[in-house]
Amino acid sequence: MKVKDYLKNNLFILISFLVMLILLLLLFIAFKINLSLTIAVIILVSFFCSSWFIYTFVRKRNFYNELLDRLEQLDQKYLLTEIITQPTFLEGQLLYQIIYETNKSMLERINDYQDNANNFKDYVEMWIHEVKIPLANLQLMCHNQKNKNFKTTEQLKRLEDAIDQVLYYVRSEDVEKDCLIKNYELKKIINQVLLKNKDSLIYHHITVECQPFTYSVYTDSKWLAFIINQIISNSMKYCPTQNGKITIQAKQVADEILLSIRDNGIGIPASDLSRVFDKSFTGVNGRILPTATGMGLYICQNLCKKLGHRLTIQSNEGEFTELTIHFAINNFYDVVN
Repeated sequence: MKVKDYLKNNLFILISFLVMLILLLLLFIAFKINLSLTIAVIILVSFFCSSWFIYTFVRKRNFYNELLDRLEQLDQKYLLTEIITQPTFLEGQLLYQIIYETNKSMLERINDYQDNANNFKDYVEMWIHEVKIPLANLQLMCHNQKNKNFKTTEQLKRLEDAIDQVLYYVRSEDVEKDCLIKNYELKKIINQVLLKNKDSLIYHHITVECQPFTYSVYTDSKWLAFIINQIISNSMKYCPTQNGKITIQAKQVADEILLSIRDNGIGIPASDLSRVFDKSFTGVNGRILPTATGMGLYICQNLCKKLGHRLTIQSNEGEFTELTIHFAINNFYDVVN
C-alpha cells in the first residue's frame, strides 16, 4: 500500500482535519486567547492527529502488504488464511473473517463435489466389473462354437475395448493406487496383446510383423498392455481392407528403448498431427470413421506420463502412422531394487 493511495483514500479526513484546525484557530482568536497558548494547542492537536494517522497507515500497510505478498507467493491461493497473521484493526479483522468464511464454504463445497465424484467413480468401476463377467462368458461361448462367427467375436472385442477404455480413464487420475513398476520383458507383453487381438486381426485381414528383440523395461505390465492394445486397435481401424499390415519393432537409442508400432493405414493430415493427443479430438479421420471418440490416444498419453514414459507420433497422410513409446533405461525406474 502506497502513501499516495492512502492519502487519496482518506482525503475527506484530511480536509476535515484542516477545517478543524482553522475553526479552532478562529475560535481562539475570537476569544482573544493568548497567542503562545493558541500556537501550542494547534501544535499539540496537529501532533496527535498526525501520529494517529501515521500509526493507522503503518499498521494497515504492514497487514495488506503481507497479504498481497503471501497471495503472490502461494500456488494454492485458498491457503491464504492459514499463513497470514490476524490483523489488530477492525477493518482488517472484518476482511480476515470474510475471507476465512468464504474459503471455508468453498472447501466444504469442493469436498462435497469430490465425494460425489469419488462415489460415481466407485460405482462405474463396480459396474464395469459386473459387466465384464457376462461379456467374458459370451466370448467363451463364441470361441467354443464349432462354426466360429468372427463378426460376433469382433463386436464383443470392440465392446470389451470400450469398457476397458472407460475403466482406465476413470483410474487414470489415481494410477499410483494400482501401479506396480517392475522389470518386464517387452516381448511377453506384446505377445499377450496380439493374442487378445488375434480374432480381430484375422477378421480384418491384417498381418503383423513383429521383429525379434529381447529388451526388458521398467513399467506396469497391465497399464502398458492397455496402451499397446489401444494403439493396435487404432491401427486396425484405419488399416486398408486389403493388405493391411502392422509392424512392431524395438531398438535402443542413447538412454532409451523405443517401442514402435507402425501401420500402413490412411495416415493423419499434418494439420491434425499436433493435436491427436488432445482430449476428444478426432480431426479429419474422425469424419471418415464416425465412431471415433478421440479418447484412446489421450488416455494413452496420460498413462504414459504417469508411468514415466513418453509417447510420440509420426505420420504421412495416405502412407503410414507410427506411434513410439519411449522407455528410460537408467535407474529412474529402479524402485524395486
